Amino acid sequence: MECLTLYYDGRCPLCQAEILFLQNRNTKGLLQFVDLHAANFDTFELPVTCDQAMSAIHGRFTNGTLLSGVKVFEEAYRRTNLPLMAWLLSRRWLIPIWNQCYAWFAKNRYRISKGISPTVLKIRKRLIS
Repeated sequence: MECLTLYYDGRCPLCQAEILFLQNRNTKGLLQFVDLHAANFDTFELPVTCDQAMSAIHGRFTNGTLLSGVKVFEEAYRRTNLPLMAWLLSRRWLIPIWNQCYAWFAKNRYRISKGISPTVLKIRKRLIS
């Protein structure tokens, strides 16, 4: 299975929680993670604008194929041995719903994170420890 690099918003606490979860399940090394806000991030690495990158999570396969939005999570879950989650996100009749929900989340992630992220991060850290 081909490696997938995830480009994520490291300033978003809920995004951080999801990445932490995926990093801990990445036992086969099929995922790499790049924080768009990291000091060493090269903007030329991702062939989308900064606004596009911040409006949705992006991923890129080793062969250069770019993904965005819910499809990134489907592929990430597949690579971290979460087949049920990958299957749910790949159902054609649910994809429009997932995409709408994710677009809403991406637009409101800081406001959502502000309210619930401390609890989510604590739970994730306890589950992982």
